[in-house]
Amino acid sequence: MTKDLKYTRNIGIAAHIDAGKTTTTERILFYTGINHKIGEVHDGAATMDWMQQEQERGITITSAATCCEWMYKNKKYQINIIDTPGHVDFTVEVERSMRVLDGMVVLFSAVDGVEPQSETVWRQADKYGIPRIAFVNKMDRQGADFFNVCSQIQKILGANSVPLQIPIVNEDNFVGVIDLIYNKAIIWDDKNYGMTYREIPIPNEMKKVVNNHHNHLIEILSEHDDVIMEKFLVNNYSEDDIILSLQKNTIKMKVIPILCGSSFKNKGVQAVLDAICRYLPSPLDVKDVVGINPINKKKETRKPNDNEPFSALAFKIATDPFVGRLAFFRVYSGKIESGSYSFNSRSGSKERISRIYQMHANKQNPINKIGAGDIAAVVGFKDIKTGDTLCDEKYPILLENISFPEPVIGVAIEPKYKSDIDKMSLALYKLMEEDPTFQVRIDDYTGQTIIYGMGELHLEIIVDRMKREFKVEVNQGNPQVEYKEALTDIVEHREIYKKQTGGKGKYADILFRLEPGDIDKSGLIFINKIKGGNIPKEYIAPIEKGCKEMMKNGPLSGYEIENAKITILDGSYHSVDSDQLSFEIAGKLGFKEAAKKAKPVLLEPIMKLEVTVPEENMGDVIGDLNRRRGIVQNMSSRNNIKVIQSLVPLSEMFGYVTVLRTLSSGRGTSVMEFSHYDTVPSNVIDNIIIEKKNRNKKTK
Repeated sequence: MTKDLKYTRNIGIAAHIDAGKTTTTERILFYTGINHKIGEVHDGAATMDWMQQEQERGITITSAATCCEWMYKNKKYQINIIDTPGHVDFTVEVERSMRVLDGMVVLFSAVDGVEPQSETVWRQADKYGIPRIAFVNKMDRQGADFFNVCSQIQKILGANSVPLQIPIVNEDNFVGVIDLIYNKAIIWDDKNYGMTYREIPIPNEMKKVVNNHHNHLIEILSEHDDVIMEKFLVNNYSEDDIILSLQKNTIKMKVIPILCGSSFKNKGVQAVLDAICRYLPSPLDVKDVVGINPINKKKETRKPNDNEPFSALAFKIATDPFVGRLAFFRVYSGKIESGSYSFNSRSGSKERISRIYQMHANKQNPINKIGAGDIAAVVGFKDIKTGDTLCDEKYPILLENISFPEPVIGVAIEPKYKSDIDKMSLALYKLMEEDPTFQVRIDDYTGQTIIYGMGELHLEIIVDRMKREFKVEVNQGNPQVEYKEALTDIVEHREIYKKQTGGKGKYADILFRLEPGDIDKSGLIFINKIKGGNIPKEYIAPIEKGCKEMMKNGPLSGYEIENAKITILDGSYHSVDSDQLSFEIAGKLGFKEAAKKAKPVLLEPIMKLEVTVPEENMGDVIGDLNRRRGIVQNMSSRNNIKVIQSLVPLSEMFGYVTVLRTLSSGRGTSVMEFSHYDTVPSNVIDNIIIEKKNRNKKTK
């Protein structure tokens, strides 16, 4: 029997680090009957934090998927949940999960409000057009301020947020909420994990506040819903009218409903489950997925229906010690059974789907088939990568790929024992396959293996996984910043490559214009303007190949050139001496010479840093940031603690956590995320170039 997709929800839980995502997910699993015991993050027993590193550190590193069922209005809803990391080094896990989600619950700490990673997550959700609800967690903490967080969501994130509940606080203790839709007060029972609650009359001192917020809710909805407006004017609307309007406007991203509670104290999580069923979209409520037919290059759509041709997007590859390589994928249309074949649009080859699993963190529940709107994992494939489209071979389609940020920091590694060289290569290959923001390169000058990632913690976890999962121990060097080079001027250059050795020689002649590329795109833009066959067509591709090769080694200090544009204007060839290799070498030599004249500059990664410190330490911290070439952008107060937001070069930030602890007597905290690349000041460039030369000499 085909299931009704109206009762399916694909949602993610995302937030800043330590806002309570995994704790909330644990409560959801408990209340929905998946778990019979609540796993706590601080005990290292959380179901969704199954990796050893996650349990030891109390943070989420990899996004974990699970599936549960919730009864709402006598209907059973299937909720596929992806719990995502909050640490900025693992933002790739959030990015790829968002690509396949229909809705989202964004958590905020009632004490800390909107934090840097909250903004990043919000922007990612905007990018993918994901409807969301907000849950203000940690209402039991001292300093919790629900209305301040609601205000920050509006001001900082620009969201049209509207509270659906307001907290009941008794002598600084969070005891319950007032539901603004039904105008009733709810108090949770502390004895049985908050599974039961009782309704009480709204306290007299809160009636005016409740009335104001209820009217505010209706006014917000009236701005986007004519039906509610008409009924509001004659005071003739029901609770169902409000819920229907909220659902419609949440899906359109016109409003963001806000709930509150304390996951750790088991308060408010059931209301979040109800809100997921009420307000967030089913696969039927979101737009039909659009892709490109790889044969005729025309746009095609797929509807979320089991009878449509099969199409799915692989959004994550993972390695499991028991079942091998797993590909997580979201089915957009059609259905597929275990043991059948699907077509990979990228590789153009068939893939056998040996078995299909419904995932529950790191446990697999085998299922026979999966249909439109569902998320599952498959094993038995040969060549599936993150972002691949799986489809029906008779109806091929290529869905939009997932874009990932470039890594900003590198570390040179080598195996401790020579016998582990092959094991290290295999481990790095598997880890790269899992994580698109993790890259491995061999330095052309030194022959060193350098691993690149999103931050120090990211690379620390990679090295730790190599040791534990692949039994490879490595020595590692100091962290290296991933600099880039950029061209700032336009240059015309002629390169004539001649070599006569007796017999057939080498000859190539090219005239080209080199200029900065597209700011928004990395790589080489190559334009051929040769007319009259001055250079035969078969020699154009080798020129492009040679230029692309040279972009890996910029003229200043050998760092990669981020983007460039080359226009081939003219040239000549020799009927005997010219060949493809001659033109490739001419492209390399010409690009190298022209790049030197195009006023190259060095670019460095700039990080967005937020530091929270007591007021008495603020002067010392700002002084230290100035010494690190930091630019303070904003200073504010949060619960008697000063918050400093600044932009600082990554190269100046190694070991900063230790320095901050010293400056603030252990009371300061910092959060850092990548912002952008910017030009290195001229007084710093020489030091970077000398440092790289010295590093190359040492390792030769």
